[in-house]
Amino acid sequence: MSGQHTPIPMVDLKVQYRSLRAEIEEVIHNIVESGHFILGPNVEAFEKEIAAYHSVKYAVGLASGTDALHFSLRALGISKGDEVITTPFTFIATAEAVAYVGAAPVFVDIDRESLNIDVSHIEGKITSKTKAIIPVHIFGQPANMDEIMSLAKKHNLRVIEDCAQSFGASYKGKKTGSIGDTGCFSFYPSKNLGAYGDGGILTTNSEEIYNKIKLLRNHSTIAPYKHGSIGYNSRLDEIQAGILRIKLRHIDSYNQKRAEIAKIYTSILKDAVKCPLETADRTHVYHQYTIRSQKRAEIQSALKAENISSVVYYPIPLHLQPAFNYLGYKEGDLPETEKAAKEVLSLPVYPELEPKQAELIAETVIKVVSQR
Repeated sequence: MSGQHTPIPMVDLKVQYRSLRAEIEEVIHNIVESGHFILGPNVEAFEKEIAAYHSVKYAVGLASGTDALHFSLRALGISKGDEVITTPFTFIATAEAVAYVGAAPVFVDIDRESLNIDVSHIEGKITSKTKAIIPVHIFGQPANMDEIMSLAKKHNLRVIEDCAQSFGASYKGKKTGSIGDTGCFSFYPSKNLGAYGDGGILTTNSEEIYNKIKLLRNHSTIAPYKHGSIGYNSRLDEIQAGILRIKLRHIDSYNQKRAEIAKIYTSILKDAVKCPLETADRTHVYHQYTIRSQKRAEIQSALKAENISSVVYYPIPLHLQPAFNYLGYKEGDLPETEKAAKEVLSLPVYPELEPKQAELIAETVIKVVSQR
């Protein structure tokens, strides 16, 4: 009977919390008892654990993934008059960070199969002003990093990986965030590795970048009350770091469970809608399970009738956002992106989603698509 089951959200953070409650409450209690809330032992330990997990030398905890992107650009010396190539099919933070430093985002169309930046179009957009490329590992699917790094080397460009949706994903055996000059991660609560508030981290193998970011996040403090330049207040706090350290121990099993849900979806939906691309040389971590269909509105309506959540990421590509009108893009400039924006629909996917719930969701989609 329509809508009679328990509502299915996009992500259920409560059920995950219940499974970790004792550990989380203990760590919060210990931090509160310690009275040490900012840049303390949990942040330091978490940074080391993140660096080890990604096989990189350094990690710096920050207030958000957006700050990780912004500070990467700052640390790499990108500023007014420069251009940064990126994808228009992402959350606005990717391009906002470019605007923060006075540079111009240059949008490149996406590949219709992966929804990531189409590397075959990048070189045509490189000019004397181009200083960096920001690939986004969209929905947890790694971008084509070999080609991107090769172009960057050829044209002397820096590469900032936007890993906000790809924690734990790997490309040819390397974790996303360990390939470019920096990796930028968000710990927004709904991420694969999510905090209970805002948070982010930056990974790098460069000691120079690491030292610059450490200064930037804390008002560029070089000695007590002595500031070498204009910095920011962007610190991951102790409580969030403590919670994230607990969740980090489970991230691989969480991602495996997401992959199992994705497998159920794909097995049922593969002939009815366009399912996410799976390739042998990389690991998709399914931050989102995103289908494509020209019947998106009808599918979403049918899911809603069954108390099943779904979301369109992203209905308005960045090149058509009012905030970027000044760049002069118009409809039709990036056709693959614009087509995707009209067809994509993300279905619930999280480690605690029951297989039978995934089957119900997929069958609801099938009913709509099979209607003549």
